[in-house]
Amino acid sequence: MKYEHKEFTLTLKEIIQQKEKQVQVLLEQMKNEHVARFEQLDLTLEAEFERVGIDPFQPGYSSSISIGISDLDNELIDLYTVYIWECDRSFLGLTILKNLPGSKVKGELLDESIEELEKELYEYIEDHLT
Repeated sequence: MKYEHKEFTLTLKEIIQQKEKQVQVLLEQMKNEHVARFEQLDLTLEAEFERVGIDPFQPGYSSSISIGISDLDNELIDLYTVYIWECDRSFLGLTILKNLPGSKVKGELLDESIEELEKELYEYIEDHLT
């Protein structure tokens, strides 16, 4: 779901932080559940939560999760990334770094519920276990 700068409220910040925490817990749970099964197939499952920036409403801030699967030689076989929240500044539809007059700050929050995301991640993992 996309948000304009005028929609950036304390409530939205709390929703972002809550979703980030829920996704972190889900990711750890899934990693712990499946790491042994991947090792049996001589594969490595890596799962990380990443946050860039401090304030969710500052352009450049993003939070995401990544699930990587690699072989015994640490060669990446597949990588799956889901962005939870991204905030950027744009001018005429192009993402920019500088605060130009007329530029807009926007954010995008993951639309899926935790249950939907969990199902999606489980399907992704199961596809690599078969």
